[in-house]
Amino acid sequence: MKIKPFELERYFAKYEFSVKYLLSSSDCDGLAQSEVLSWADSETKTLWDNLKLGYTESLGLPLLREEITKMYKGVSADEVLITVPEEGIFIALNSLLDKGDHVICTWPGYQSLYEIVESLGCDVEKWQPSEKDNWKFDVNFLEEKIKPNTKLIIFNFPHNPTGYLPTKEDFQKIIEIAKKHNVHVFSDEMYRFLELNPEDRLPSSCEVYEKAISLFGMSKTFGMAGVRLGWVITKDKALYQKMAAFKDYTTICPVGPSELLSLIALRAKEKIIERHLKRIEKNLGLLDDFFERHKQFFSWVRPKAGTIGFPKILFNENSLKFCEHVVNEAGIMVLPSTVYGYDDKHFRVGFGRENMPEALAEFEKYLKSNPPQ
Repeated sequence: MKIKPFELERYFAKYEFSVKYLLSSSDCDGLAQSEVLSWADSETKTLWDNLKLGYTESLGLPLLREEITKMYKGVSADEVLITVPEEGIFIALNSLLDKGDHVICTWPGYQSLYEIVESLGCDVEKWQPSEKDNWKFDVNFLEEKIKPNTKLIIFNFPHNPTGYLPTKEDFQKIIEIAKKHNVHVFSDEMYRFLELNPEDRLPSSCEVYEKAISLFGMSKTFGMAGVRLGWVITKDKALYQKMAAFKDYTTICPVGPSELLSLIALRAKEKIIERHLKRIEKNLGLLDDFFERHKQFFSWVRPKAGTIGFPKILFNENSLKFCEHVVNEAGIMVLPSTVYGYDDKHFRVGFGRENMPEALAEFEKYLKSNPPQ
């Protein structure tokens, strides 16, 4: 399998662990392992204390799979497959698609969602949002672009990198279109439960459509990217079995300590989510004020959910050059839109971390001393 470099990950690899400030991270602050373990109940504490570092069940720890189902309606543990989040995308797309299939995918977005599709020899139709309509994805596009060989619709809501979240009505239309044309859906839901207004939360696709695959995990919402644990859920039994078999060629089985840490955290999920949402709301307020003060330089569409936004550069500079100047001269990493292959006039900001106010203040100092022309 030949696949293009993952531009976003290559950019992060260059700067993530060497710069002073990360102002583009998509995850919430990482939880301390000691704090997670402090939340263990008697059952999980015993499991942790007696954990042996041998092979684990390939589908995932039954207790963990059962705990995951509590976040969904009408989902059973035997529809949950534990994976690494990135692995879940790789497994699902390889298990479902064949060369020559037509796929519609939201874009810009996480490169795996469309790059793996293209590497399999499929035809990718990119579904782009309208910035002037607050990054709205027009649902009519789907009906217009579906072909006889369309096998899959891929979307990511809350959306990376814009923070867009469709209305429940538009989401239902997406599902109805998929059902009408009998196509599968792959739904990247990695930022679920980080809606600024809980009333805006969408159903998980796997709850409402039997041919849907839903992806979620511990990285973003729960601040546990380091455990490298996520899951895919589908009610399509034949597809589930294909994914389980394909996993024998990737990780084979989950990491035991990661499963137990995730189980403990999910049993304390309300506490974790509440903490992260408070930080997100505070940080978003600071960003609103920042972009208002610098509206001659940037335009800002306020995200509805998640931990990232996608401001536009209004001055005459390429986003890659601008971001490289900022990281090299001020030690602050923001992510250029060029890594998405989208355009060269946007950049991604992240607001899920505790030190964002400090990073933003340093960014403002840089702009004042180096005003864009």
